Amino acid sequence: MDELKLIFASNLIRLRTEAGMTQAELAARINYSDKSISKWERGEAIPDAYVLKMLSEIFQLSVDDLLSAEPAWKSEEPDLSQPVVYSQLSIILIAVVGIFTVCFLEFIIVWATFDTFHWIALFAAVPASLIALLVMNSVWYKGRHNMYIVGALVLSLILLIYFILLKLRTNFWQFLLIIIPTEVIVWLSFHVKRHKKPKAEQGSNP
Repeated sequence: MDELKLIFASNLIRLRTEAGMTQAELAARINYSDKSISKWERGEAIPDAYVLKMLSEIFQLSVDDLLSAEPAWKSEEPDLSQPVVYSQLSIILIAVVGIFTVCFLEFIIVWATFDTFHWIALFAAVPASLIALLVMNSVWYKGRHNMYIVGALVLSLILLIYFILLKLRTNFWQFLLIIIPTEVIVWLSFHVKRHKKPKAEQGSNP
């Protein structure tokens, strides 16, 4: 029985890691505490059949594979030296650097062709990269820290508009005052919580 616990622990650690999930995230998926996940991964216990069934559905394999020393998914998938999360981070960095590279290339071409220093093209890479970061963060990291990304995006867009106005010889500095209410709106938007109506009140409704 102890050997079966260790086999399950090894399989669970690898499956969870390759899925890019923390113990807390996996625990939330099956409505258990992260302490239970930690206990299973230390080989101290094996969950009941109902939990094993939920885990098999999450990782899209059979219960037998969860308890097998040589499951089919180990032979089919390559043994990656790093978790998937690092690959996702690399893609995000490549996308951001790529956007800055394109804007920098545009800046150089305009500068060399027209002998004009359009530095705004460089700053435009900031909101563009933040948009890409927002999309990928929402897909891969479930929107964690999106409030800060959106706040930075709103700020960069306002500054970009202000710099364009300066380029047009219009020093409309009062426009920057809009930063305060827009950032407050962003903060409030991410702190809106849905409250469930108490059952007593629900029962009193006709």
